[in-house]
Amino acid sequence: MSNPLLDTSSLPRFDAIQPEHVLPAIRKLIDDNRARLDGLLRSEETPNIDVLVAPVEHMDHELGRVWSPVSHLQSVLGSKDWREAYKQALPLLTEYGTELSQNVELQRAYAEVGKNLPADASEAARSAVDHALRDFHLAGVDLETAAKDRFKAIMQALAETQAEFEHNVQDASDAWTLHITDADNLLGLPDATLARAADDARKASLKGWLLSLDYPTYDAVLKHADSRDLREALYRGWVTRGSDQGRDTKWDNSANIERILALRHEAANLVGFSSYAEYSLATKMADTPDQVITFLRELSAHSRAAAEKELEELTEFAGMHLEAWDVTYWLEKFKQDKYSVSNEELRAYFPATTVKEGLFDLASQLYGVELAVDPSVASWHEDVRYYNVRQGGEVIGGFYTDLFARNGKRAGAWIDECITRQKLNGHSALPVGYLVCNFQPPNEQGVSLLTHDEVVTLFHEFGHMLHHLLTKVDFPSISGINGVPWDAVELPSQFMENFAWSYDVLTRCSSHHEYNKPLPRDLFDKLESSRHAGAALAMLRQLELGLFDFRVHAEYDPDAPVPVLQVLAAVRDEVALIRHPDINRLPHAFSHIFAGGYAAGYYSYKWAEVLAADAFGAFEEAGIFDQATALRFRQEILEVGGSRDIMQAYIAFRGREPTIDALLRQTGIEV
Repeated sequence: MSNPLLDTSSLPRFDAIQPEHVLPAIRKLIDDNRARLDGLLRSEETPNIDVLVAPVEHMDHELGRVWSPVSHLQSVLGSKDWREAYKQALPLLTEYGTELSQNVELQRAYAEVGKNLPADASEAARSAVDHALRDFHLAGVDLETAAKDRFKAIMQALAETQAEFEHNVQDASDAWTLHITDADNLLGLPDATLARAADDARKASLKGWLLSLDYPTYDAVLKHADSRDLREALYRGWVTRGSDQGRDTKWDNSANIERILALRHEAANLVGFSSYAEYSLATKMADTPDQVITFLRELSAHSRAAAEKELEELTEFAGMHLEAWDVTYWLEKFKQDKYSVSNEELRAYFPATTVKEGLFDLASQLYGVELAVDPSVASWHEDVRYYNVRQGGEVIGGFYTDLFARNGKRAGAWIDECITRQKLNGHSALPVGYLVCNFQPPNEQGVSLLTHDEVVTLFHEFGHMLHHLLTKVDFPSISGINGVPWDAVELPSQFMENFAWSYDVLTRCSSHHEYNKPLPRDLFDKLESSRHAGAALAMLRQLELGLFDFRVHAEYDPDAPVPVLQVLAAVRDEVALIRHPDINRLPHAFSHIFAGGYAAGYYSYKWAEVLAADAFGAFEEAGIFDQATALRFRQEILEVGGSRDIMQAYIAFRGREPTIDALLRQTGIEV
């Protein structure tokens, strides 16, 4: 086969695929799919699961397999060619996807399948049809021709604008550096951060140190730099990315934000919703915008007194008024003083490789899976590893890990699908995913040391990966994380975070990088004691983000749009205790909502955290390694994908609906 992207017989051929393969592959696959769909709709056979639904699912699955490495590589490689290939192919995919979801003949055929499903049809089959019919409506299948065309144009414009938003954030981040020649300005910074900055300076033919704006550097400076000026400089660089306040306004996302909000609102109106927030909730657990706002404000009310106390205590400890770039630093000092624990002391016990191996051992103990690296699999970078996942000796899936920060790589941590599970009409595929983080790169000895916060992050993302890998659903559209309400998709990930606070788990995830000793009990006890330090302030921070996101989408008025910074100011007046300077441009780099899938859905983190804390309570009651509880969680939550109502699935696991009490207790807030 001349185009390696079109070879879906195995894993993506990362050693062969090139940007020039993208457009020909996407065009061919879309053309082939259109021809196949035309044949299906012209068939005289009565549409049913095997005749219609399975072939359509397979076509989407194949397209997803080809697009996945393209989307992935433009996120993890600093390559203009891959980014350009992605940008050129995106309109083709968007047009095809909207065309498919607005196809009246296909919608009617699905409706006929749904009406004639046999009584013994599986729950997954019913859900696949129900989800498809819902999505037809949300894509405007019922609209008149002119309105359909407008909806399609909106989807095209949104895809392009959201991609531009994310690329602006990445470019602004990559372009920002700070050259330091005086070592006194760097006092307090971890050795690993200093070593990397010195290496970057050497590569740039500069003396001293060159600080970048990747998250590990930013986090290290805000937590540990004794120089208040240095902390402020990194803070200002971070909060002005992609904005009119940044170093170069060519990456200003102001116009993109306005356009994205206007397009989303118009699309929602076209299909019968008064706001994009209402439109967003059509696929979520929450029913109404009022329910979401009430939920966020209820958590805020519970948290405020505790947060005020934390800020008062922290201010008294610092002996000064705290600016936004001071809080993280003084919280770290406070933890060291009160609990005799620091992130840097803990970091020595958490080599990334040891943490990863311990996490995989935990998955083996809970779910009976075996994870083993396969060095024969081609990848996109020397840091990448591929793991086969086996159960009872049989391979059930696999995943790539790409854990370390580098220039050109998108910030943050995430998982994504490479291949989705499928088993329909003789077509079968095992789930494969990408697990991506941005930890400090390995030093000259090949060791990368993680903070405990980063350990929690790795556990979080691996929870998502288990959700993707352990599914038993054969329809790709509702397999793994697909079809799961967005405000429940974080349940498995936030649930896994809790294990990173267990001593029995951390002993197997830790080994001092010099002495090969696991985390000592007394240090863990200090860590656990410090768990609630700043937790209420962190809660308010997340509620601030959730309220801002939801309000800009729920309250948008096309005739008199309120500037997003004005909405943000109003939200901060309501819930925030930490005041930010006027140059703060949080929205301009808020990729979760302006470039990712969390638009009018950022509240999902807290919504799902309620589920996760309550779910982990079952393990605390039975024992965190209890096999029966783990099996029940796997069967009722991890395996069912979008094939089942998530609240019914949760009740089947827990025996009741969740309450917020477990989350409040976990955060150290009085119930």
